Amino acid sequence: MKRPFRSALAAIVLATAAHAAIAGPNDPVKVVYHVNEAGDQATSAIRNIRNHLTADPTAKIVVVTHAGGVQFLLQDAKDKNNAPYDAQVQELVAKGVEFRVCKFTLERNKIDPKRVLEEAKLVPSGVAEVSRLQAREGYAYLKP
Repeated sequence: MKRPFRSALAAIVLATAAHAAIAGPNDPVKVVYHVNEAGDQATSAIRNIRNHLTADPTAKIVVVTHAGGVQFLLQDAKDKNNAPYDAQVQELVAKGVEFRVCKFTLERNKIDPKRVLEEAKLVPSGVAEVSRLQAREGYAYLKP
């Protein structure tokens, strides 16, 4: 076996072992839902998360928003049927879902952080948070 191939194979084995160490057979599935568009994508995310929790109530779900996706986590935001998002977010928070909002997006768009729903947490960067959850905490990635 040539040395570069052995090195690559060793890296794959180590990566697989590290991933297996992150999630044991009885550990809850961890998923990050990435929302970067307003309207239909946010509505789809909420529907997908409800379905996800119906199928697997133990799943650990984090929703990370940036760009247009932050809109549904602002006070007084409503879906296309005029239903307030805040009640839907509160329902999911009660089931353990976490919501995170990109601070860069708020600053770039001059959105007062006080307008963000109290159930959501500000993170410095939405894309950095998505990648951190995947790389460091073993979250699976879903984009509705």
